[in-house]
Amino acid sequence: MLKHVNENNFEQEILQNEKVVLVDFYADWCGPCKMVAPILEKMASENENFDIAKINVDENQSLAMQYRIMSIPNMLVFKNGEVVDEIIGFSPETTILDLINKHL
Repeated sequence: MLKHVNENNFEQEILQNEKVVLVDFYADWCGPCKMVAPILEKMASENENFDIAKINVDENQSLAMQYRIMSIPNMLVFKNGEVVDEIIGFSPETTILDLINKHL
C-alpha cells in the first residue's frame, strides 16, 4: 500500500511499523521524482511484504532536515524504526526491489 505520510503520522506509519518501509522523500516540482512515482505506485499495489510511503519535503521540512535529505528523490528503507538503506536519485524498479528485499 502506498501511504502519504507527514510530520503528524510519521511515527505511527514509519517508526512503529512492523514491516519494512520504503520512504520516498519527494517534491511536486521534481522531474526525477515524477519519473519514480509510477514505479512506486506499481510496487505498492503488487507487494504486501513491505510498505511504501511518500513524504513531500516542501510540506514536511523538519523530517527532511532530520533525515538529512539534501537531494531528491531520496528513498530511505526503514526496518524496526531505523534507517537501514538509502537510494538517492532515480532508480529502476529492479534496483529498488533488490534494496528492499535485502531487508525483508
